[in-house]
Amino acid sequence: MSTALIALAAPHAIPADRLIPAALVGIALIVLLITYFRLHPFLSLTLGSLAVGAVAGLPMADTIASFTDGFGSTAAGVGTLIALGAMFGKLLADSGGADEIVDTIVGRSSPRSLPWAMAAVGALIGLPMFFEIGLVLLMPVIFLVARRSGLSLVRVGIPALAGLSVMHGLVPPHPGPLVAIDALKADLGVTLALGVLVAIPTVAIAGPLFAKYAARWVDVPAPELFEGRAETEGSRRPSFGVTLVTVLLPVVLMMGKALADIFAAEGAAVRGVLDFLGTPLVALLIAVIVAMFTLGRGAAMDKKALAKSLEQSLPPIAGILLIVAAGGGFKQTLVDTGIGDLIAGWVENSGISVLLLAWVVAVLIRLATGSATVATVTASGILAPLVANLDTGQTSLLVLAIGAGSLFFSHVNDAGFWLVKEYFGLTVGQNIKTWSLMETIISVTGLVLVLLLSLVV
Repeated sequence: MSTALIALAAPHAIPADRLIPAALVGIALIVLLITYFRLHPFLSLTLGSLAVGAVAGLPMADTIASFTDGFGSTAAGVGTLIALGAMFGKLLADSGGADEIVDTIVGRSSPRSLPWAMAAVGALIGLPMFFEIGLVLLMPVIFLVARRSGLSLVRVGIPALAGLSVMHGLVPPHPGPLVAIDALKADLGVTLALGVLVAIPTVAIAGPLFAKYAARWVDVPAPELFEGRAETEGSRRPSFGVTLVTVLLPVVLMMGKALADIFAAEGAAVRGVLDFLGTPLVALLIAVIVAMFTLGRGAAMDKKALAKSLEQSLPPIAGILLIVAAGGGFKQTLVDTGIGDLIAGWVENSGISVLLLAWVVAVLIRLATGSATVATVTASGILAPLVANLDTGQTSLLVLAIGAGSLFFSHVNDAGFWLVKEYFGLTVGQNIKTWSLMETIISVTGLVLVLLLSLVV
C-alpha cells in the first residue's frame, strides 16, 4: 500500500499541527473567494478543497480523489432529490396550486389572524420549494394582502418569510438539510419529524410574534408592483383540498417510513412497503407523478404544457446542484485529512455539547460566507466523525442544530438579504432590523428547541 493510501486510511498519521491550519486555510480561502472576489461558490469550494489537501500534506492525486469521491456521492445521494423537488415546485407554481393555497387561507382570515395565516402560507409553500422560488412566488401575494388589509408590509411579510426560511433551513427535501442528512448518515424520516416539531414554534416566534414589534420599528407601504395580478390569473386551478393533499404527500410517505421503522416488526410486510414508499427518491418521484395529474390536469394543462413546466424546472437549480456537490467534495477532503476525528476527540474530552458546537460552527461559516447551504455542508463535513457515538435521534438533532446555525443573521454577503431589501423597498438599516433580526431569532429559537428536545430524545 502506498504512503498516500496509508494517510487516507489512517487520517491520524497527519500531525495535528498541520490539520488545524489546513482546515482554517481551506475555510478562509472559501470565505475570501466568495465574499471579496465574488467567485462562484462551486469554484470556491473546489479551490478550498485543494488548499486543504496541500496544507495537510496529502498528495494532490489523493486530494483530487477525495474531492471527486465526495462530489459524486453527494450528487448521487442528493442531486436527484433536488431535481425532483424542483419539478414538484414548478408544477405547483405553474398550475396555480400555490395561488389556490394562498388565496384560500388568506381569504378565510381576519385582520388579526392574517399574520398567522401568512406564516402558514409561507411554510406550506416553502415545504416543497426553494427559498428564492417561494419568495418570488409569494411577493405579489404579500403586496396584495398588505394593500387590501391595510396592515403594514412588514406585519404581513415577515411571517411569510419566516415560514419560508424555517422550512429552507430545517426541513427536507431542501438542499441544506438533505446534504447534512447524507453527510451525517441521519435517518430522513426521524429528521423530518423532528424538523417539523422544531419548525412550528420557530415560525410562530420569528414570524407573527416578532412581526408585531418589527412593524413598529419599520413602517413601509406595499409597493405598487404586481397590481391587478389576481384579475389576470388563469380561470382554472386545482382545488385547495387536492393541492394540499398533493403537497403533503411526500411528507406523509417519508413520515410513514419513520413510523414503520419504530413500530413495525422487522421483516413485516407493511414495514417493507412503507420503507420502500418512504425512501426519499421514491416519495418525491411519486409526488411528481401524482402532481402531474392532480395539479397539471386540475389546471387543464395538456401534455405539452406539463412537459414544458418540468423542463423549465431544472435549469434554475443547476447552480444549486453544483454548489451542494462541491460542498460534499470539500466535506470528504476534510474527512480524509482527519480533521473531523481530531475535533471529535477534543469534543469528547471537553464536555462541550455536540449540538451547541455544531450550531456555533455553522453560525461562523454562515456569517463569513453568507450562504446557508455552504455553512451546512461545511459544518456537516467537520462534524461527521462525531456521529459515531450518537443514536438515531441525536444524529437527527445534530442535523437540525447545523440547519439552525446556517440561518443566523443574514447580512450584506447573502443574496437573500438583497432580494428581500429590494422587493420590500427597505434601506440596509431597515432590512437589518427586520429580515436579519428575523433570521437570527429563527436560528437561536431553533437551537433552544433542539437542546430541549435532546433532553427527551
